[in-house]
Amino acid sequence: MTPMTRYVIVRVLQAIGVLWAAFTISFAVLFLLPSDPVQMAVDADPGVPPDPAAIAELRARYGLDRTVPEQYWTALTHAVRGDLGRSLNTGQSVTGALAQSIPSTLALAGLALLLAIVFGTALAVAASYTRRPWLRNLLTALPPIGAAMPTFWVGLLLLQLFSFRLRLVPAFGGTGFSGTILPAVTLAVPVGAVIAQVFYSGLATTWRQPFVDVAFAKGASRLWVQWRHVLRAAAGPALTVAGLWVGTVLAGSVVVETVFSRGGLGRLTQNAVLHQDIPVVQGIVLIAALAFVVVNLAVDLIYPLLDPRVAVAREKVGAHV
Repeated sequence: MTPMTRYVIVRVLQAIGVLWAAFTISFAVLFLLPSDPVQMAVDADPGVPPDPAAIAELRARYGLDRTVPEQYWTALTHAVRGDLGRSLNTGQSVTGALAQSIPSTLALAGLALLLAIVFGTALAVAASYTRRPWLRNLLTALPPIGAAMPTFWVGLLLLQLFSFRLRLVPAFGGTGFSGTILPAVTLAVPVGAVIAQVFYSGLATTWRQPFVDVAFAKGASRLWVQWRHVLRAAAGPALTVAGLWVGTVLAGSVVVETVFSRGGLGRLTQNAVLHQDIPVVQGIVLIAALAFVVVNLAVDLIYPLLDPRVAVAREKVGAHV
């Protein structure tokens, strides 16, 4: 077994462990809440008096009349088979509810990550490439400002400017690119700012490495050294940060979809938490954890392609194991 194969197997096992931990922790936290989801569902219709027989039937239907360990084992075994149960609030299958909400959130999160990577990378490259101190200082001052701005404030500011004043895009509930661009920019601002900060730090450090002087001594231009040598060596940490921020983008979609009145996982999460809809919340947690571990596994596999020194280090570690 090669070191790379061993590494992939270990990372997959770690991903499975993360998914199990996410499921277990969410299950425990939801059952520690003092409110009763069945009672909340019954009390949602104030015109109908609560019927003890109906409440008992609902508890039996959703397995809430069993002990907590039995409920946990049943939910876990069903989740392994892809059955996430049914919503306590609507009766809809959790898989169906997620299938309806995920496409909108994926479009938003995907566009937000793309914008964050493109503009964060461009800002860092421009700041490290320029030889004008005033321009470098200006460009490097922008990421801390972007990282410090609250997401909801950025969303409201963009709504005020581009929807209410300029009327270029719909304010609420829009579809297609015109309805997605403002929420995506709102999510992309803090992520792109962090990527720019990390990438610029890596670029500034790489420019001081001895191999850069060797490349200049061979007659290479500054642009060629930047493109051929510096960018590739400095991209690893920024790529890792982008992978880690996938979870932040998914979490931020809850706020952004609320601000822009968009359907998606954000609205589904809000309704599920308000009604203490345990199966739906657990399904959302599992989907978010799955997206996080898959993206970070992909980042770990791409990393050696950007920096061959990582692959060499792994081979040396595998040789001593």
